Amino acid sequence: MTQPIGLRSSVRLLSPPTFWRCEPSWTWVSRPLGDHLLWCVLDGIGRLELDGRVKELTPGSCAVFAPGDAPTAGHDPKRRLLVFGMHFEPVDKAWRTADVVPVIRWGEVQDRVLLGALAKAADAAYRRQDALGTRQAELCLEQLLATVWEAAHDSGRTAGDQTVDDVAQAIRQDPGKDWSVAEMAQAAALSRAQFTRRFVARHGRAPAQFLIQARIDRAHQLLAESGMTVTQTAAALGYTDVPYFSRQYKQRTGRSPSDDRPVR
Repeated sequence: MTQPIGLRSSVRLLSPPTFWRCEPSWTWVSRPLGDHLLWCVLDGIGRLELDGRVKELTPGSCAVFAPGDAPTAGHDPKRRLLVFGMHFEPVDKAWRTADVVPVIRWGEVQDRVLLGALAKAADAAYRRQDALGTRQAELCLEQLLATVWEAAHDSGRTAGDQTVDDVAQAIRQDPGKDWSVAEMAQAAALSRAQFTRRFVARHGRAPAQFLIQARIDRAHQLLAESGMTVTQTAAALGYTDVPYFSRQYKQRTGRSPSDDRPVR
């Protein structure tokens, strides 16, 4: 299939993106692989083994295997595995095997919605059987590889960490909301002390300071791009005291809010 000029990939698919619900009696005893393989569990429970290391499989368990690997696996026939996979090879010189395949080979992807969406998008795009569809599938593969790499190298990340990250994202999306630390902790289903401790560990600052920075970042955008006045910007971001807003803005940016409004 011809690749349009300018649509170079970092990876090349060697097999179609494939979903399979493993049969009740299924087991996997692989010969040494001749290429790279992305292997993701979307549903079910099982067990994977490679070079004497064992991984208990649950939804979100993903592995990237290198040529020469010979994994084995099995599953609970009452909770059959649903697996998504693609064989591939790196083609960009910057993408060496060591940069694509985690040393431990596997990781737990917490965002299973993203995992499922990328798998479905890769499958649908590839089956269009055109050059852009193939490129889209390869882009999905690149994103999946990056996601698995991140999961493999952040193995201590828990579902609780994900809820804390979700709260941080909500703050960045709507910094003008009247947030309180108690409300943030409730949204993460944690006590205030647990939430604050985890938030600082994940984001490097206390929730209240994170909120202030999110407001100042958004204020800069509004002042530079929207045409809103300093007073309007302060009000939009929850400040009732404009001089206080101006002081916080200058402390964080080194400039007064009016300095960042375009000259008209």
